[in-house]
Amino acid sequence: MRILLVEDDDRIAKPLAEDLRHQHYVVDVAADGESGWHYTQTADYELILLDLMLPHLDGISLCQQLRRSGYSGFVLMLTAKDTLTDKVMGLDAGADDYVVKPFELDELAARIRALCRRPPQIQPAILKQGALQLDPIHHHAHYGETLLDLTPKEYILLEHLLQHPGQVFTRAMLLDRLWELDRASSEGTVKTHISNLRCKLKAAGGSDQLIETIYGVGYRLNPLLHS
Repeated sequence: MRILLVEDDDRIAKPLAEDLRHQHYVVDVAADGESGWHYTQTADYELILLDLMLPHLDGISLCQQLRRSGYSGFVLMLTAKDTLTDKVMGLDAGADDYVVKPFELDELAARIRALCRRPPQIQPAILKQGALQLDPIHHHAHYGETLLDLTPKEYILLEHLLQHPGQVFTRAMLLDRLWELDRASSEGTVKTHISNLRCKLKAAGGSDQLIETIYGVGYRLNPLLHS
């Protein structure tokens, strides 16, 4: 899942973003409301974590602007204001949930998982193709009985391919969907991660062609290899 974190306090934004990336989310960070709006015009986000008090464009106004523009993803407000009036304002502006600072990272992670269980965002409990299985809830993947030791980015790549069986993705598409906008990455980075993922699948007993190269186009999970 791709998340946009709109938070102007680096003491909150940096550790929160890293924690979310450790949980295999793709996270972009904006430090003010106007930047947050521009990010949403560049990439598609399933969830926006939105601070209430922001420079240039406050969280309530940004949330209203997003909903008026047709944004249908989840919005979770993060704020130090905990009065009933503030909560009502946030929810009425279009937020789906509301977390009061200071908060525990585990609590926020649980809130995110709860939002993602709401229709129509619900995903299959286990993603499968033959002997390859990935559990999105517990964030681990197996080939047969072997637990795959994946980096966060390898996990996200594998999850994305399993969510779209048979679909071919170019390197540019994968870079756009799975890498943060503010991190310097190239299509060569995608190639390297695909190569590393193939090696780990082969070491676990799978074919090195489980992730198939469609020459001149991109990559997909090989629909002909089911074991």
